[in-house]
Amino acid sequence: MREVVDGVFEVGIGYVNVHLVVTDDGVVLVDTGLPGRSAKIGQVLHGLRRSIGDVRTVLLTHYHPDHTGGLAEVRRRSGARVVAHQADVPYVTGAERPVIRHPVVKLTSRLMGTPEPAPVDDVVTADGYSPLPGFTALHTPGHTAGHLSYLLDRAGGVLFAGDAAAGKRGGRVGSTPKMVSVDLDQQAKSVARLAGLDFEHAVFGHGRAVSGRAVERFREYVAR
Repeated sequence: MREVVDGVFEVGIGYVNVHLVVTDDGVVLVDTGLPGRSAKIGQVLHGLRRSIGDVRTVLLTHYHPDHTGGLAEVRRRSGARVVAHQADVPYVTGAERPVIRHPVVKLTSRLMGTPEPAPVDDVVTADGYSPLPGFTALHTPGHTAGHLSYLLDRAGGVLFAGDAAAGKRGGRVGSTPKMVSVDLDQQAKSVARLAGLDFEHAVFGHGRAVSGRAVERFREYVAR
C-alpha cells in the first residue's frame, strides 16, 4: 500500500492496482481488482482502521475482470453504490459477455477467472458527470467503449486514469498493451484529452503513481 496524497491509497493486488479514497462520508473504492482477491482490500482497510462496511461508493473505470473481480463481494458486504459508464454496464451486470478474439487475452482471461456479475446503481451517460462531491467522471473510451477516468479535486488534482494509460519506470506515462484495447485511435484521443487537463498526481490500473505535475508526463507521452 502506498499513500499517494493525503487519504488516497494505491493498493497492488497482483499486477493491478485498486485505489482507496478516504472522504468525510466514508471510503470510495476505484475498481476492485482480480477475482477472488477482495480479501486484500479488507486487510488494507483494517490497517487504516476501517472496514469493508465503510465503503460507500465503488467507481469502476471499466468492465475488465482484473478491475471488477471483487465487485460483487464488496457490494454485498458494504452495500456500496456502484458507478459505471452505460457502454460497459451490460458486461458488469452479466447481461452480455465480451467477445475476446486475441488468443493471449483469451488465455489470460481463463487464468484470472470470471467476475461474479453485480448490479450497477449509477449509470453514467454524460461526460463530466459528478458521481459524488469532489469527483468528476471523464469518458475516456478506447480501452473499452465505456472506459471512465476520474478527476479528484484534492492536492492539486488527482487523476485516476484506469487503463487509459499506464505508469512506467522513471515516472513516465505509457500505454497499456494494445491487444486489450478495442479502439487504439480512440484511446489515443482520450489520452490527449487528459493531457489537456490540469492535475498534479496520476494513478493507474497498472504501474506506479506519478506525482508532481503529472499532467506534464501525459503531455510528453502524447508528444512522443
